Amino acid sequence: MAKKKAGKQTKELESLVVGSKVKALIKDAGCNTAGDALDGLNGWLYWLIQQATKRAEANGRKTVRAHDFILPM
Repeated sequence: MAKKKAGKQTKELESLVVGSKVKALIKDAGCNTAGDALDGLNGWLYWLIQQATKRAEANGRKTVRAHDFILPM
C-alpha cells in the first residue's frame, strides 16, 4: 500500500485500484508488474483526485466532472 508522509508519521493510503485487474492489463501488454507498481499507481490516483477536486472548487463547483481529471498541456 502507498504511504503518505505527514511529518514524522507515515499514513497508509487505502488502495483505490483492483490489483488483479491492473496486473492483467499489464500482462496483456506483454510486460511484468514490479512489486511497487500498484503503490505508485495508487499514489498517482490520490494526487489526480486531489487535483480534480481543487479544480472543481476553483470553478465554484462541489461536483467533480470528467474534464476535471484532464491535465492541460
